[in-house]
Amino acid sequence: MTTFNYTVDTEPMAEEMKSVSRHVDVTTGAVVAMQTAVIAAEATAADHVCANVNRGFYSLIRSQISQKLAKLQSEVDSNIMQLVQQKNALLGIKARMQRDYVMIARRYTKLFNGLNVNLKNRIFELDKPTIDFACREIDKVSNRTKYLTATIPISQLESISLSQKIISSHVKQKGVKVIESMKGFIHEMNIQKKLTDQILIRDQGNIKIGTSFIPVILYECNRDKTENRSVEVVVSEVQLNSYARSAIMNAVHEQFSGLGWKNKMEDRQEINSEFQKLILASPKSSRVKELAARLFQSNNYLTV
Repeated sequence: MTTFNYTVDTEPMAEEMKSVSRHVDVTTGAVVAMQTAVIAAEATAADHVCANVNRGFYSLIRSQISQKLAKLQSEVDSNIMQLVQQKNALLGIKARMQRDYVMIARRYTKLFNGLNVNLKNRIFELDKPTIDFACREIDKVSNRTKYLTATIPISQLESISLSQKIISSHVKQKGVKVIESMKGFIHEMNIQKKLTDQILIRDQGNIKIGTSFIPVILYECNRDKTENRSVEVVVSEVQLNSYARSAIMNAVHEQFSGLGWKNKMEDRQEINSEFQKLILASPKSSRVKELAARLFQSNNYLTV
């Protein structure tokens, strides 16, 4: 069998493979650089998109808040303008009512003063001698010692000494009245001081926290012909600040609907007695007193 031996030179092929390997390395480096650039570009794009989204969301929220703020500000301004107009209208009504009250008061004061003068003149004319004696002569007789204390220089020694005695007695009488007035004033001051010492709390350090009973006046009434009832609460201002009074008034208003009103005869009798005492002590005329008593008797009220 014939044998053939061939010798093949692989160096060119190796050179070509080396160049291919070098190109592959270059390509690999280019791919890696491109991948790095792509990642950096994607990160930059993501940051840019996030920043734009955040800016847009912030602008949207800010615009919505600005719109709501502008709407609410316009409503507040309109309400303030309406309140100012109502205030001016109420002030105008108040001023007009004050003018009307002053005008009516002056008119009725002039009318009643004229009636009083006419009635006084008529009563004086009924028995003029008696009125003159009671209003003029009696005053002259009573004040004779005061009007005739001074004497003329030309007089006798006895009249001078008598006049001096009258003057000294008059001065002594005035001094006694002044001393009695001072004594009464000092006595009333001492009584008032004792009452104040009993009522006031001197030692503030020994005050204990606990339940306190505070008197409150609660009444419901109709002030006009519309039958609209109004509830009024009166709280004492002694040793109570504005916050405490407001809290008490709010609590009373909240519990007003649950209160039971009924007619108490024993309270009515006591109130009637006190009202009669006030009428008797009043300096008003009998006609006014009779009208007040008649209105009080015809009134019907309930108590809690």
